[in-house]
Amino acid sequence: MPALVIKSFPEPLHAKLRQIAASHRRSVTQETIHLLEKAISTEERTPPAGGGSGTSYWANRKLLPEYEAMLKAGAFSGGTDSTQIISEERDAR
Repeated sequence: MPALVIKSFPEPLHAKLRQIAASHRRSVTQETIHLLEKAISTEERTPPAGGGSGTSYWANRKLLPEYEAMLKAGAFSGGTDSTQIISEERDAR
C-alpha cells in the first residue's frame, strides 16, 4: 500500500486532527484517510464552476434582483477599499 508523508505539517492542525480522530475513535491515519475520501468525493460531485469555464461559482452566480438593480445604478463602485473604511471606524472609537 502506498505511503503519504507530509513535511512541515502545522502542529496546531495536527493537534486538531488528533482530537477529531479520538472523538471518532479512529487513529490519526484512519481519520486522515476518511477526511481525504470525504473531500475527494465532494469534489467529484461538485460540477465545475461556470460549466467548466474555469471561473468560480461566485463569479457566475445569479444575483438577487435588488442587488442587480443596485449594481446597475452604480452602487458599490466608489472605489474605496473596505479595509480602509473599517480601519477608520476602529480608529474613531
